[in-house]
Amino acid sequence: MRRFRDMLYRNRWLVSRRVLQVLIMLAFAVELPDGGYFAQGNLSSSVWFGIGLTDPYIWLQSMLAGASLGKSALIGMLIVASVYALFGGRIYCSWVCPINLLTDASYWIRQKLNIKSNFTLSKDIRISILVLSLILSLIGGTLAWEAVNPITMLQRELMWSSRAGMMVLASIFLFDIFVTRRGWCSHICPVGAFYSVLGRYGRLIVKATESRACNGCSACIKVCPEPHVLAPVVSNKTDYVTSGDCTRCGACLDQCTTGALAMRLSFKKASVFKGIPVVSQD
Repeated sequence: MRRFRDMLYRNRWLVSRRVLQVLIMLAFAVELPDGGYFAQGNLSSSVWFGIGLTDPYIWLQSMLAGASLGKSALIGMLIVASVYALFGGRIYCSWVCPINLLTDASYWIRQKLNIKSNFTLSKDIRISILVLSLILSLIGGTLAWEAVNPITMLQRELMWSSRAGMMVLASIFLFDIFVTRRGWCSHICPVGAFYSVLGRYGRLIVKATESRACNGCSACIKVCPEPHVLAPVVSNKTDYVTSGDCTRCGACLDQCTTGALAMRLSFKKASVFKGIPVVSQD
């Protein structure tokens, strides 16, 4: 039992994410004894305990498509956008999105099989797809990305199942294993690109602590879904991870054995080290 508790503690950020992701999916799927569900709809548009919530990316596509959006949709969008803008980065991707479960499994298998292939893809691809989806929504009068959104497909799979949805999800799974590391989330998905922009100045910040020195093991960089976000900290240029690409997943914190890292809700402006010995990573 003690070994199990130690394992949970060493992976506390991962366990916390998985619990939240599973609870969110169950809220849509498990029927309550007296009928109904904790949440109605899907992650694009849902009602939680009578409060309507709308994904900002979906709302923006709807607006460009010319849909008639009521005040409740606007309020729901502002609530969601405010939360993600406050916490920052792509926290949606690591703590809410169910596709993260799939791509993390792909990464785990890739590591176990010691697959080295890593086809080079530009991170600008996801920005291009994001812009294209908005343009197509404007021109076509439809929610362009929702037609192929694997997040929505996965929720449909869990509830009804469909061959088309399964094929898309399997393609993402295999693509991340055999083609390139973190291919879907880090290079292609426009949802991540959108939240990277929205959460650019979020206040949940991964920072280097000043109490314990980094031992240079680089374990945090190896597990980080977006290793480039660590560069300013590792190179001693800043004591905070400032990139909007940071998913706030906490993988770096689970891997850091020296206590060199922390994740805190801070409203102070990120600063640059001034001769302070660096204690960093992620």
